[in-house]
Amino acid sequence: MSAISKYKILSQAKESFSKADYKSALEKFAEVLQNYPNSKEAYNGVILSEMAMSGEIGAEALFDYYEILREEDKEEADAVIEEILQNIDGTLGKLSETFNQSLRERIEFEDGILYSDFKKLLDEGADFKETFENIMFSTRVIITEKEDFIDFLDRLIEHGFSEMALTYLEKALTVDPSDKLLAKLLKKIAQGKKIEI
Repeated sequence: MSAISKYKILSQAKESFSKADYKSALEKFAEVLQNYPNSKEAYNGVILSEMAMSGEIGAEALFDYYEILREEDKEEADAVIEEILQNIDGTLGKLSETFNQSLRERIEFEDGILYSDFKKLLDEGADFKETFENIMFSTRVIITEKEDFIDFLDRLIEHGFSEMALTYLEKALTVDPSDKLLAKLLKKIAQGKKIEI
């Protein structure tokens, strides 16, 4: 590969990336990298293309930022992006853990308990009515999954909190009036029967 085709293929790779054809961009950057292993531009292009293909938010913005930096100072741009990518690589592995931690911290800050933690207490033998009443006066139950919401309403009805369940149900039905499980719970309140979920 000649030096001219190196720049031509890099140009094609960038064009593919800007058109969101990340697979083509990756292949072209990889072709340059194979022939020019020391090409930082090709290396960074491969990483950014892989990030974009896997749906990483911000890959496109980072690519644009890299292009702007390269117009001013290519070596500085390569160094800056390389450092950012190394930090992202270390960070990506911790994102899930960080998200869960920040959710828990937010819940603690907001004086709340996750429904999954509430269910653990019940699974360990705690009485629903007593536990729920204690929580109600000191904190609140935070529900993040629809299945947990249905389970929570069902337990409220079973343990004599039908009026509270009805309040939640009315709000939920205004959002999704055709939901069959919510309709069953409403019927359960009216009939006082247990439903199978």
